[in-house]
Amino acid sequence: MLADAIAKPSALLFDLDGTLLDTAPDFHVVVNRLLAEEGRDERDYAFVRAQVSNGSQALVCSAFDITPDAADFSRLRARLLDLYLQHVSVYTCLFDGLEDVLGLARAASIPWGIVTNKPRLYSEALLARQPDLQDCAVLVCPDDVSRRKPHPEPLYKACETLAIDPSTAIYVGDHLRDIESGKAAGMFTIGVEYGYLEETSPATSWGADLVVATGPELASWFRHQPWT
Repeated sequence: MLADAIAKPSALLFDLDGTLLDTAPDFHVVVNRLLAEEGRDERDYAFVRAQVSNGSQALVCSAFDITPDAADFSRLRARLLDLYLQHVSVYTCLFDGLEDVLGLARAASIPWGIVTNKPRLYSEALLARQPDLQDCAVLVCPDDVSRRKPHPEPLYKACETLAIDPSTAIYVGDHLRDIESGKAAGMFTIGVEYGYLEETSPATSWGADLVVATGPELASWFRHQPWT
């Protein structure tokens, strides 16, 4: 679904896992390391990838087929996060086409940033190992706000940091909660279909202003805007 040309945005904001960076390969490794430590069978890549956007709780619960109130849940989750910190950004990379998107933003002097539900400890560790992302203008994590996405507070926080009006920014995400957060903040929203989508929630059902299937399609849309 294409959208008409829009006014030059004051900022370009991204969700992190599944939108800007493909972190699933590293989560696949650490989930299976944890399963091996517990004497359990491995999970395949597709199984793990489907849960990455839902965070460590979903990864543990799905991998071990338990609920958060299980006796071992807290221990397993803490160990998973320890393993992830040891393995952060080993195989993680920008999604195809996103380097071009960032390049277009830079060329147009549009600051870009990240608004994520990933805790700051892991977000900063991840970004520190991504040399192409060192000009990130703002990083907002759950630690920085009282309410996480889909509430708009994290996006308001990013705009406050950048001293911009939220209605002049773009937010890009791979989950319904990203689009709900962006729309509630009054932003132009872009849903991406290449991320960690749930089969029951197609991107076309989220109400985003624009939906793109691939990173190169997103780059093409930016390239055809009058301000790039």
